[in-house]
Amino acid sequence: MTSFIYLYLMGQPAAGAGSQNQFVPFLFLIGVFVVFYFFMIRPQMKKQKEMTNYRNSLQKGDKVVTTGGIYGRITEVKDTYVMVEVGGDLKLKVDKSAVLKDSSDIEQK
Repeated sequence: MTSFIYLYLMGQPAAGAGSQNQFVPFLFLIGVFVVFYFFMIRPQMKKQKEMTNYRNSLQKGDKVVTTGGIYGRITEVKDTYVMVEVGGDLKLKVDKSAVLKDSSDIEQK
């Protein structure tokens, strides 16, 4: 990051001097965009793709946790929703986008 600042400062014209290089500020902005892409945008897209693949691979009998914090077991899978058994005979119809993760790896007491 300090090299970007150095390049930016070196590209500024001195007092009374003519314009030396007009592209240094653009290189600085491009560098900032590249850093944002690799540290923020790309990991978020990867995580979103993994969640989409997980939700498409849901099957009957899988243990899940919803966005509301409800733990249950899937009893039926449709295109846009799943039926989740949360205890006894209680079943909830939950949108697939509300399913967060597999709860089988979480220790339940």
